[in-house]
Amino acid sequence: MFCSTATAQMPSMGSTASPIGRTYTPPPPVPSAPYGLDQLDQGVESRRFKVESQQSAVESSDSAFNSQPSTLDFQQYQLDDFLTLAAQNNPTIRQAQLQISAQTAKALQAGLYPNPILNYIGEQIGVDVEGDKDSPGEFQGMTVSQRFVTAGKLKLSREKYMRRAHISEHLAMAQQFRVCNDVRIHFFRALAAREIVELRKELLKTAEDGAVTARELYNQGQATRPQVRKSSIALQRARLDVLTAENHYRESFRRLVAIVGVDLTDGIVSGELMPQGDPLSYQEAMSLVLTESPELAAARAKLAADRVTVRREQVEWVPDIVAEGGAGYNFEAKETTAAAGVSIELPVFDRNQGTIRQAQLDYRRQQEEIRRTELMLGQQMANVYQQYLTALQIATEYDRVIIPEAELAYQELLESYKANRVDWPTVLDAQMDYFDSRLTRVQQLEQVRTNEVLVRGYLLHGGLMAAPGPTPPGHIDAVAKPR
Repeated sequence: MFCSTATAQMPSMGSTASPIGRTYTPPPPVPSAPYGLDQLDQGVESRRFKVESQQSAVESSDSAFNSQPSTLDFQQYQLDDFLTLAAQNNPTIRQAQLQISAQTAKALQAGLYPNPILNYIGEQIGVDVEGDKDSPGEFQGMTVSQRFVTAGKLKLSREKYMRRAHISEHLAMAQQFRVCNDVRIHFFRALAAREIVELRKELLKTAEDGAVTARELYNQGQATRPQVRKSSIALQRARLDVLTAENHYRESFRRLVAIVGVDLTDGIVSGELMPQGDPLSYQEAMSLVLTESPELAAARAKLAADRVTVRREQVEWVPDIVAEGGAGYNFEAKETTAAAGVSIELPVFDRNQGTIRQAQLDYRRQQEEIRRTELMLGQQMANVYQQYLTALQIATEYDRVIIPEAELAYQELLESYKANRVDWPTVLDAQMDYFDSRLTRVQQLEQVRTNEVLVRGYLLHGGLMAAPGPTPPGHIDAVAKPR
C-alpha cells in the first residue's frame, strides 16, 4: 500500500545524533519522612489547622487518579502500523482511486461509435390496390441508417478523458500524501502527549516530596501554616496536571485512530520524537514542493487536458455524415425496390463558437491556476518553514544549554541542601525549573515534527477531506454523452 511505501519515498524523520537527541535522567528524589502529624502541638490543634482533612482530600484524589487504567497495560503501536492501517482503511484513498476508474469509464463511453438505427417503413397502408381494400398498402420495407463520425472526434474525446484520468491519478497521489501526513502529524502529537504524561508524573513525585518536606519543616517550627497549605495545593494541582495530560493523550490517540479508519482500543504509541538528519533549508524545501508537489502535477495535467478539450471543441462543428439504405416491396408496381440516402448538417449558424471560446478561456484560466498554485504553495511554505525552523532552534538551545544548566543547578542545590547550606524549597524551585525546561523541549519538538512532516510532505494535510475531482462541473460536461 502507498502509505507503507511513502515512508521510503519521503525523507526519514526518526531519531538524530544532533544535540536534541540527548536525554537526561533526573536524580532520585529525596527520601521522604513520615508526616508526623501526631507531633503537632496543641496550639495548632486549637487554631483548627486540619492537616488530617487535607491528607484525606489528597488520598481521595489518589483513588480517583489510580482508577484510571495504566498505559503500561495497553498495546504498543508504531508509526508504520498506523500508516499500513490507513492505507488499507481510510475511505478518502479509495474515493480518489475510484475517481480514476470513473474517468477511464468516461473515456470508454466517449469513444464508442454511434449505434445504427433500424427503420420500418409502411406507405399508404389500407389504400385500395387493385380492388383489395385490405391491401398492405403501396410499400412495405426497412432501412438502416448509420452516423459516420468525422474529424477524429471520438479519438479526441477519448484522449480528453484519459488525460482527466491522469489528473485523477495525481489527485489520488496528493490524497495519499494528505492521509499519510495526517497520520504522521497525529502520531507525533500523541507521542509528545505521552512524554508529557511521564514528565507530569515526575512533577507529581516532586510535589509529593514538597508536601512531605513542608509538613516536616512545620513540625520542626521552620515553616508556617500557609507554606504547608501551599504545598498541599501544589500537590493537588500536580495530580490534576497528570489527569489532564493523560486525558490529552487519550484524545490525541483517538484522533489518530480516526484518521486511520479502524477502531482500535486505547494503546500507547512508540517511537522517537527527535528529528533525524540535517534540517532542510528554505531553498531545498521550496525546490522540493515546486518540482514534486502532486497538486502542481495535477494542475499541469489539467492544462494538458484543457488543450485537448480545445482541439475537441474546434472540430465539433465539422458535420457528421448520416447514410441510410434499405429495401422493400412495392405492391403497386409488384416488385422489390431499394432506397438509399445521405444526409449532412450544414454548419451555417451554429459552428460551436461559444463552446470553443469557453474551452479556450478555460485553458487560459488553467495557465493562471498553475501560477496561483505555485504562489499559494510558496506562501504556505513561508509560514510552515518559519514555524519549523523556530521550533527547531528553540528545542536545540533547550537541549544544548538550558536543560543541562537547569539540571546542574538542581544537582548543585541538592548537594548544598544535603550539606545544610540551602533550604529545601530552593531545591524544589530548581527542580521545577528543570522539569519545566524539559516540558518546553517536548512541546517544541512536537512543533518541529509536525511542521517537518508538512515541509517534506508537500504541505498536504486533511486526511479525512473528500478527494477533489479532476474538473469542476461545467457546460462542456453537461451533455447526454461525454465528448
